[in-house]
Amino acid sequence: MIRTEHLTKVYRMGEADVYALREVNLEIKDGEFIAILGPSGSGKSTLLNMIGCLDTPTSGSVFIDGIDTASLNENERAEMRREKIGFIFQQFNLIHTLNALENVALPMFFAGVKRKKRLERAEELLVNVGLGDRMYHKPSELSGGEQQRVAIARALSNDPEIIIGDEPTGNVDTETGRAIMDILEGLNKEGRTIIVVTHNAEVAARAGIRKRMRDGRVLD
Repeated sequence: MIRTEHLTKVYRMGEADVYALREVNLEIKDGEFIAILGPSGSGKSTLLNMIGCLDTPTSGSVFIDGIDTASLNENERAEMRREKIGFIFQQFNLIHTLNALENVALPMFFAGVKRKKRLERAEELLVNVGLGDRMYHKPSELSGGEQQRVAIARALSNDPEIIIGDEPTGNVDTETGRAIMDILEGLNKEGRTIIVVTHNAEVAARAGIRKRMRDGRVLD
């Protein structure tokens, strides 16, 4: 499903070039659950941004279902994200003026889903992540674990094949983190491809495949 070839990302910092990724070659098959570990600055989040079509490489390629995403324009990358990829962010990235139901329904609005259908699906997703009694609460009225569950439901709103999590348990306590990993494992058993980056060895141990990064490279 996902393949990177000689993937390189360079940022210009004053007079210096800073390599966030260096010639990364990685293959992720349909339905795999992969955890990427590494210290801060190792390139984990940059790699996720490339795979998730949030950024473009300096050189090299990212293929999703055989399509080189680096060759797509911004509208085409947005369509790829909308149709195939769901994001779970460490900082949740919920809209604080919207309640949980509205946050989950929002991606479906941009996908052109009619209001009744998107609210019905948002309600179903929130029930599935254990928030059936909290769907009309705004983020400020929810705990960190509840906000992360809303973020997971939102990531699933357009029924993506790929779920990407950037430290999905980083801002919650240990017990809540385990519950979130239970949800991700369940999604993987349903056939979704799961990619998470983490500092947490316990979280990584839940994945079927583990990769380590250092200095912008994926280690064997």
